Order: sequence, then structure tokens, then C-alpha cells
Amino acid sequence: MRFEPGRLIVHRNVRRGRIGWVRTARVVSDDERGLLLWVPRDAPVAAEVTEAGAGMRSVPFAEWVCSSYRLAPGRWHGPSVLKFLPAGAAHSVWWFRDAHDRFATWYVNLEEPGVRWDDGRLAGVDMTDQDLDVVVRPDRGWEWKDEDEFAERLAFPEHYWVPDPDAVRAEGKRVIALAEAGEFPFDGTWCDFVPPAEWTVPEELPPGWDRPPAR
Repeated sequence: MRFEPGRLIVHRNVRRGRIGWVRTARVVSDDERGLLLWVPRDAPVAAEVTEAGAGMRSVPFAEWVCSSYRLAPGRWHGPSVLKFLPAGAAHSVWWFRDAHDRFATWYVNLEEPGVRWDDGRLAGVDMTDQDLDVVVRPDRGWEWKDEDEFAERLAFPEHYWVPDPDAVRAEGKRVIALAEAGEFPFDGTWCDFVPPAEWTVPEELPPGWDRPPAR
């Protein structure tokens, strides 16, 4: 299944069969290397919150797992971001930008490989974010991110969606080696990407954004 460049799709994080977050994105390219997506500033999004409106990162995980949830629509408030989902890989690489829309850092999001779906009017990719991440600076220096959250959630194996933390770290180390060597996609590719002028930002999430997960 390949998506046409320019198509509007949704990129979704699915945790134990529940949608954790949704982001609308434009397809930049889709080929044998993988899927490249563009999430513009102010893109419609949604995120799982408690009935009181608290996000998962704002409450202890012990409290989160005992809560009831809803999906709250919102907007992507940060700078636009480019996301590359390598074919079959247990990670994605994001190009973060600064307030002036210039490349700032690479962000390695460790995740279970995405599962694609296409309902005709809308298509998407459902993955499972494994929480531990790696930030790679332009000089190829790096650091782990969210190690505390990762450790906190691993203490609740009956509720957590990461069955093998060693595999997650191993994938991170594999990608770190690519970054240190300056190999693709850490070789400057797409750092100066500019989206086509005709790519408008939708007013709201497209119909079907909350369809049952494909994972």
C-alpha cells in the first residue's frame, strides 16, 4: 500500500487498542525507503486525556491507568515537523524546527512499526509509541529522552504497551550508530525541506480520523 504525494492522511499512536493521539499530515513521498510526512504548524490533532482534561504526561502513570478517557481535539502548536517512517523499522525520525522554521534537531521516536490502512476517503498509519526517544543534534551528538517516563511505566507491565524494553533500547542504539556515522537519514537529507505552497492546513480533523485502530 502506497500513498500519493500530497495526500492528507492521519498519523496515529495506538496503545493497547486505544487511540492515544492523532495528527493530520501531508504525504511528501512514499517509496522503498519509507513514508515521509509533513505535519504543519496549526494542523488539527487530537490527544487522549482524562475526563478532567489531563494528558498522560501530566499525571503519574499509576493514576493514568485507573482513569477514564476521551479524545480531545486541538492544534499542533509547535513548529512544523517532518516525519520519516522507514519501511519496516521500529522507529521514525522527525526533523524538528525552531521558531523561525529552520532545522533544529533530529528526533528518533522509538515505536512499533506502523500499520497502514486506506478507507478511500481517508487513509492513515497506526503505530505504537514506545516512549523512549533519542534527540540527535546537528553535530550528531545525541542523548536519550524520556528515560524517567519509560522506567516509571515499565513498573506496570499489566498496563504498559512495551513488552520488551531491551529491544527498544537496542533499536535506539542501532539508530544512534547511524547518526554518529552521519548516514542517511542523518546526512542532511530533507533538512531544508519546503512544502508546496498549495498545501493548505485543514480546519478540522477529517471525517473518519477516529475509526477503529488497524493495529
